[in-house]
Amino acid sequence: MGKRHRKAEAPGEQNRIAREQQPLRKQALARRRLWPYLLAALGVLWAALEAYGPALRGSFLFDDLYLPFTRPGLADAPLIHWLGRIRPMLMLSYWVNYRIWELDPYPYHLFNLSAHLITATLVFLIARRILGWAAYEGTRQEILAGFVGGVFLLHPLQTESVSYVASRSEVLSGMFFYAALAAFVYRRRMAISWAASAAVILLYGAAVLTKEHTAVLVGLLLLTDYFWNPGFNLAGIRRNWQLYLPLAAGAAAASHFVWKVLAVSDTAGFAVREFTWYQYFFTQCRALWLYLRLFLLPYGQNLDYDFSISRSLWEGGAWLGLAALTGLVVAVWIGRRRYPLAAYGILAALVTLAPTSSIIPILDPAAERRMYLPLFGLALATTELLGRWKATPWRLTAVTCTVLAAAGVLTWRRNHVWSDAVALWEDTVAKSPAKQRPHFQLAYAYYERGRCREAVQQYARAAALGKPDYRLLVDWAMAYDCAGQAEEALAKLRQAAELERTAHVLALIGMIHGKQGRRAEALAALEQAAQLDPHFDMIYVYRGNVYLSAGQPEAAAGEYRRALEINPRNQAAREGLLQAQAVRKGPP
Repeated sequence: MGKRHRKAEAPGEQNRIAREQQPLRKQALARRRLWPYLLAALGVLWAALEAYGPALRGSFLFDDLYLPFTRPGLADAPLIHWLGRIRPMLMLSYWVNYRIWELDPYPYHLFNLSAHLITATLVFLIARRILGWAAYEGTRQEILAGFVGGVFLLHPLQTESVSYVASRSEVLSGMFFYAALAAFVYRRRMAISWAASAAVILLYGAAVLTKEHTAVLVGLLLLTDYFWNPGFNLAGIRRNWQLYLPLAAGAAAASHFVWKVLAVSDTAGFAVREFTWYQYFFTQCRALWLYLRLFLLPYGQNLDYDFSISRSLWEGGAWLGLAALTGLVVAVWIGRRRYPLAAYGILAALVTLAPTSSIIPILDPAAERRMYLPLFGLALATTELLGRWKATPWRLTAVTCTVLAAAGVLTWRRNHVWSDAVALWEDTVAKSPAKQRPHFQLAYAYYERGRCREAVQQYARAAALGKPDYRLLVDWAMAYDCAGQAEEALAKLRQAAELERTAHVLALIGMIHGKQGRRAEALAALEQAAQLDPHFDMIYVYRGNVYLSAGQPEAAAGEYRRALEINPRNQAAREGLLQAQAVRKGPP
């Protein structure tokens, strides 16, 4: 039997078949390259939701209760009234939240986490680019960049910024900040184009309009150009003059505005009375090392650090902190060519930390939220050691994933603390027992839960740690009232009235007299309150309660209606009016 031979195809036919199959091969190759990124994205999303999940489902805490959406007069105001003159991009985000979801805390927390996820993705992309400039490529480049993005995403130091609605200024400004840096490092040519410059400037403006400290981006861009364009000289900076010239003008305008704000603020700036700018600088020479320790060993995290002020260079070891900082900067500069990633990362961290931790006084000398921007630089610095480790890609992946998993667990535990006001302030009191504010806030948290006797004890402790002010005395009085101790409550309210004679405190005095059946005293105090501020709606609610308890439902209904005319959202007035109307109608 003869052999059958397949007819050879002509070269032209082979070329045609190859051309037809080439797009299919490219699509298959693209799919093979894409699926690891899709799996990684799903893993990152799952890890973020798990790590921040406990606080994601929590309530508003601490300063959240004083944000614009909690103010009855502002909640229904036009957008222009929300934006104001300070941080309009931040206020716009709150306005969007409120208009869609009103006072449901979950969407506010979810917004923060979403912005943080986007920022972590930008950090990954920026790290990937810089690692490429540092001659890393392929799998090792991807692993190290993923590690930097993962540390930024899952480090427990990020909890306060992400899980605290009032710290949205950190995550939202950080998103714009790193978007601007990403646009800068991913420009098509090392000499930036006008279009790329415009993108960087627009994102930079959005960052500054969210929080002022992001004006420091100019310094980070200069540092980046010096290190990587083309490397350790000023040629890249000179080449990108069309970016730096308008940025310098914008930074000058932003600095002028910030200076005006800092000149009159009593919590940040040179009007802070508790310490001077140089005393704050001495203190920050110590705080910087606390932040570095928290990055490397994140234990003992605290919402309200009891961090003493160094009023001279020799107090509290400030000289030692300054000497160590100086030595670090000198060592980094000397070794910048040999260890470029470590040098760039450490200097980037110091640059981004400078606005809050240098010479501009801030009432709280140490706060974890200040590490949101600098954490990128510190995470990138760690890749110097990891990148030099002669490990296989699988072993390097295993080690980095183990570190990220540990960070995620610590963040999950920290978010459990941030999920509940009582848990948060009990943790803070345990770590700062000699500081007044944690006891004050824990007392209020107990009061909100109806644990009134415990609240009274904590208010007493707060008063022992510092001179009680108007607000503490009023809240202390409410805790006494809640605990059924009316006379003690009245005594605290009278003390508060001696400090500040307001319609609020007089109305509360009238309210407690009314609950005790002292009608004349109640009406007298409420009349004094109305003379001070006739637009305070709770005066008429309390007066309505007095009339209702005295069997005068018509007079009570008139008072409740007046309260609702002032504040249509007053639920106590609405319920009182329904009760008064029911009493007027009598039994069926």
